[in-house]
This record gives sequence, C-alpha cells and structure tokens, in this order.
Amino acid sequence: MSRRGALVAAGLPVAVVALLASAAGPAAAGTAGAPGVNDPYFPLAGNGGYHVKHYDLTLGYDPGTRHLDGRAVITARSTQQLNRFNLDLNGLKVTSITVDQATAAFSRDGQELVVTPRKSIAKDREFRAVVTYSGIPEPVTDPDGSLDGWIPTDDGAFVAGEPQGAMTWFPANNHPKDKASYDFTVTVPQGRSAVANGVLLGQTTSGGRTTFRWRQSEPMAAYLATATVGTFKVEQYTTPGGLKVYNAVDPREAAASAPVLKKLPSVLDWESKIFGPYPFRAAGAIVDHAPKVGYALETQSRPVYDRAPDLSTLVHESAHQWFGDSVSLTTWKDIWLNEGFATYAEWLYDEQHGGQSAQKTFDDLYATPADDELWSFAPADPGSGEHIFEAPVYSRGAMALQKVRQAVGDKTFLRILRTWATDNRDGHGTTAQFIRLAERQSGKKLDTLFHTWIGTAGKPSRP
Repeated sequence: MSRRGALVAAGLPVAVVALLASAAGPAAAGTAGAPGVNDPYFPLAGNGGYHVKHYDLTLGYDPGTRHLDGRAVITARSTQQLNRFNLDLNGLKVTSITVDQATAAFSRDGQELVVTPRKSIAKDREFRAVVTYSGIPEPVTDPDGSLDGWIPTDDGAFVAGEPQGAMTWFPANNHPKDKASYDFTVTVPQGRSAVANGVLLGQTTSGGRTTFRWRQSEPMAAYLATATVGTFKVEQYTTPGGLKVYNAVDPREAAASAPVLKKLPSVLDWESKIFGPYPFRAAGAIVDHAPKVGYALETQSRPVYDRAPDLSTLVHESAHQWFGDSVSLTTWKDIWLNEGFATYAEWLYDEQHGGQSAQKTFDDLYATPADDELWSFAPADPGSGEHIFEAPVYSRGAMALQKVRQAVGDKTFLRILRTWATDNRDGHGTTAQFIRLAERQSGKKLDTLFHTWIGTAGKPSRP
C-alpha cells in the first residue's frame, strides 16, 4: 500500500499493506465463537470458532444513490462447537440470515454481526451461511485518519480495505490470517465497470445494467478484496507466460498512466526472477480518479491506485503480491514484513535499472537526523494501528534488509527473499520465522542485527 503521508524524507515513494492473526482465534468459552482474534492493534478484527473457505458475493451498486444491495454466501468450517458465531459488518442493514438453509437469528453490536443458527454446529464441520443486506456503505476512518473501505467517488466507488474496510461492504472474518477464495458478481449501470480480484469470467448487459463476474481462486485476506466501480478504459491481454492482465483506468488518468502500465509485464517478470514465480493467475491495475483518498493498495492480483502511479509505486504494489498478499501477516504488528520488503523491492529495482544502489539509498536515509520520524519507533513494533503506515515501517524496514544483505552477501540474501516467498506461498509468516530463515540460510547469528534495526527505537550508532 502507498500512503502518501508516509513518504520518506529523501523523497522516495512508499506504499502499504497488511496484518494478520489466528484463523480460529483463541479458544472461546462454551460454544460461542469469539468476537475477535485479539490482535493487539485491532482486537475486534476477525472472529474465532471457524475458518472461512469461500466467499460468494453478489452485489448491486447504484453510484447515483450510493445504494448497495448484497448477498454473501459464506462457506466455512468450524474449529469448535458453535451455538453462535460472529461476522464483521460495519453499518448496512441485514435483512435475513440462513445457516445451512435454516433461518438463523441475529443481532448487531457495533461491527459485530452475531449469528445464532437454529441448530448448534459441531466441531470440524463445514457449514454455509447466507447473509442478505443493503444500504449506503460508509468508509471507516483508520487510526491514522485515512479513509478505508467502500469510498464513494464521483462516478462509483474506490474500494480498498486495509486494514479494516472489508467489513464496510460485506460480512467477513476480517483478519488477514483467515484467507479464503472468492467469487464476485457485481451489477452496475451500463457504461460503468466493476473490477474485482482474479480472473474475469464474463460480463453481460441487460436492461441498462451490466453484470461482471470475477473469480479469485487463490487464498486471499478480506482486506485485499476489491469491487471498485467507475467509468474505466479497459485493457486486456495475456502475457507470453499465460498471465491474464486486466487494466481499468479512469480516462482522466489514462495519459499519465500509460507509460507506467506499459512496464507492468516487465516489472512482474523482473520480480518473478528475484522472488520466485508470480503467485496468482491474474494481474493488472485499477487506476481510479480519487484525489481525496491519498493512497494506493495492493489489492490481490490487481492493485488499486487513487491516481496515475509512478514507476516506483507500481514496483512497490506489485512486490506486495509476493510480500503481503501471497505471504500474509499473522498480526498487524509485523507489517514491516509487507512494507519494508515492498520498499526494498523499489531500491533493488532502481539499482538494477540504472538508478542509485540500494546502499546509496540506505546511506542517504541514515544521514537523516536522530530526531527524524524515521527513528521514532521500532519497525517491528509500531505501537498501535495509528503508526503502521509510517516511515519506520517502510524505510527503516527496508534498511534492515540492506543490513542483512551486507551481513550475508548478495547471493545468500536473494536466496533468503526467494525462499521466504516460495516456502510460505498462499500462507503466512512472522518476524520470528523470517529471522530463523535468514539465520538458517546464511549460517550466521543475526539476532543482534535484527534487534538493532527492527527491534529498537532510535537511530543506531553505526550505519
């Protein structure tokens, strides 16, 4: 993700991505699913007692009235006996819920939708919940003041869910470790497009409305889902390697976007050579005209940009497809694993494409004064959700990776990055796991290095 307020002092573009936690969450008392997974920064995010396998979302949106009609079919497996369970849903009116085709009772408590099925669900059993809902979705305001979720635009909606926003437009187990596959069926007025994740299965127009069907087959965290709506110029092609690319660009951003989007295949090819095979079946970009948003997000397989991106931002959001999307977090505290890695991808790309070396970028940043915000907190512990998109997470996180590179050598360092991305594909990772991997691959003790560069606040005494 790229929050423009977090740009480093050296003027380097940065971006953003994620969080994670336990799919089942802590064991709940009795047979009630937990209302959260106790993430230290977002304690109500996610829900305990079950794991979602698939979301089938059917949506209808009218940009004129901003009204959304939704039906979510959620296929899940219980991880404990459940006589009730929670979903995250902020606002919107729920009109009915069924569980395994039987009408279920439900209540609302803030962002918690509490569902009581007619019959208790046994442990380790697959079940299906169908939630019908409607209303005018409202974005949430994140601790850093940014809007997040279903954000209305002058011709549709910019839909970006990090870290909390998925619950503004569909009921979800809204924590990154609970990843699932998705189907989207989105109907909008004719002349508008609805762009979601994965592969476009088809589109049909009837009665002045167009329906788009999308499928994201690989596991995806809820915050990475999108169904952005707007008036877009669409470009589709298949790369020589068989990757389906779908770009949707607001005409107001088309001229500025074209030179950068032309480089997308070569950027993905370069990243695939460095980090391992591209992890998804589809790729592309959504370039909206949403000047009030202020950031881009690495929505899975197809990042969404609030305006025409520059090349560094494209590299950053594309790198997140490996670091953050395919390999996801288990807690928001570890977000440097997303942002530090994607920022370092920018440095490495510059170094290998005629720009300055990653070491020079490191040196420029190290020259910033000790009271600069870059040194204000430890990248591996931002302290709260208010700080997860700030400079230490991005730039100092990338600086830590450059220190690892210095310590282990280029060949081993690149092997560490590739192994991390490939061994954890479609899964999750923690800071502790990455440190163990780096030490195992290099044969070196790196605990002091990591403690200095990601585990403590303040400017290290030596570069």
